[in-house]
Amino acid sequence: MRAAAYDPPRQEIRVLHLARHLIVVDKPSGLLTVPGRGSDKADCLLARVQAQFPDAMIVHRLDMATSGIVVMARGAKWQRALSILFQERRVAKRYEALVDGQWTAAAEGEIDLPVTADWPNRPRQKIDRVAGRPSLTHYRVIDVDAARDVSRVELSPVTGRSHQLRLHMEASGHPILGDALYGTEQSRTKADRLMLHACFVGFADPATGEPLGVESRPPF
Repeated sequence: MRAAAYDPPRQEIRVLHLARHLIVVDKPSGLLTVPGRGSDKADCLLARVQAQFPDAMIVHRLDMATSGIVVMARGAKWQRALSILFQERRVAKRYEALVDGQWTAAAEGEIDLPVTADWPNRPRQKIDRVAGRPSLTHYRVIDVDAARDVSRVELSPVTGRSHQLRLHMEASGHPILGDALYGTEQSRTKADRLMLHACFVGFADPATGEPLGVESRPPF
């Protein structure tokens, strides 16, 4: 299947928190976090933020289809400090997702399924209980909409594997709506975008040591 042409949203990037050493922004769905291959994929979150803050540097990424909070450093010193926080799992992260079906299992729990690259089908990933890397997600059901046959779920990844939340939701039997890579024809066509939003990050500010929490409400 031929990939659709890259057509990023034109909306202005919303700054959620600004300090001398870091910037927290709200990425829209459909925008790359960093440039892709080819000049047609130069427009991205990083380029847009650097147009206003030239010292902005990437610390972590969101999938193009995912919306929500991205933390950027201002300068190499703070990029190193923030990267360590993410690598050592000292950053609390919460997402919200709309998933297919009415969630009838426990209202909260965890999904512990190892993830690895599905090399013949890149960029897909897959669950692999033998070769996969440990991947853990905590979940909490927020709401069940019986009329639409949809559930709203809060997801808190402990690990940060590529496509982890998307795979774990598919494995639960409740794929995320609008996911072009995973799920079913029904779940893919119930929404015109991936219904996954990074809604909270929290960590100790590396400059002050004080707790810093930033929120972004899902646009769905």
